[in-house]
Amino acid sequence: MNVRRRRISGIAVTAAAALGLGTLSACSSDSEAAGNTDKFDVVASFYPMAFLAEEIGGDHVNVTSLTQPGQEPHDLEISAKQRAQLEETDAALFLKGLQPSVDEAIAQSGAKTKIDATTLTSLEEHGTEAGGHTHEDEHAHEGEHAEEEHGHDHATEGGKDPHIWLDPVKYAEVAEGVGKALQKADPDHAADYKKNTEALLGKLDELDTKFETGLKDTKTKVFITTHAAFGYLAERYGLTEEAINGLDPESEPSAARVKELARTAKEDGVSTVFYETLVSDETAKTVAKDAGLKTDVLDPVEGITDKSRGDDYIQVMEANLKALQAALGAK
Repeated sequence: MNVRRRRISGIAVTAAAALGLGTLSACSSDSEAAGNTDKFDVVASFYPMAFLAEEIGGDHVNVTSLTQPGQEPHDLEISAKQRAQLEETDAALFLKGLQPSVDEAIAQSGAKTKIDATTLTSLEEHGTEAGGHTHEDEHAHEGEHAEEEHGHDHATEGGKDPHIWLDPVKYAEVAEGVGKALQKADPDHAADYKKNTEALLGKLDELDTKFETGLKDTKTKVFITTHAAFGYLAERYGLTEEAINGLDPESEPSAARVKELARTAKEDGVSTVFYETLVSDETAKTVAKDAGLKTDVLDPVEGITDKSRGDDYIQVMEANLKALQAALGAK
């Protein structure tokens, strides 16, 4: 796996040349006006894609989301009304492999511009254990997929992990590609899209630096989550994610897996079992009770609700950093 440090400001996205064939989807709570407005209409598949469209598009775009706030994106089934929205939108932005019904609907739609975020960065395979590689051995692991795969119900084709937005560097690669796609699809506002893209890349670069410095010196590098969503984040910052479930947030762990996690927690000095806001915390509480651990939220930022620890992607990710620092014993 590739954990090489790359500064966001110098990212070159090789897939940008093919962006005329890309797809966009939206994430605003109002899904009524997805097309035929006086702005450039973008339909995003779920919140992380909508956030990019809103940040980059600014006042020139009207962004709507197929996944409503509080809805678990993996479970989304596209309605006939949403299919009609896709026919009328100027652009659709999605992340192939995360939401099969979205993939199908966009493929069958006549959306003018289709942008698949998975074409804008590289994907890796992650199982219930991910990360933990040091920078010294990153080259040896580049391109390898050593982790055993578990529960890849929501993986992309080939078992790849779709949760790329939880790595600020990969998310920035996607942001740059989306920016170029909007510039091509709506050339009248290309200068503003370019400017907004650079501003967003700056925010993501700053977020990356905060994670890198904030997690550099910790008592342990191991954290336990209910859902294997944080493999890219673990890879980026030299951590090891131990997931109760695989990439499927709804699956139930075996008794053997729960016992194994309790042993891991004791051996690696783990203090906390993390759960997420859009899925029940019962499994996390059960594992934590059996192992004598605390519970806390580590948000996969799949949607923003009243329970979110922040109003947008940046704020929630900063809250995630604080939670990890507390759980890992940052010095």
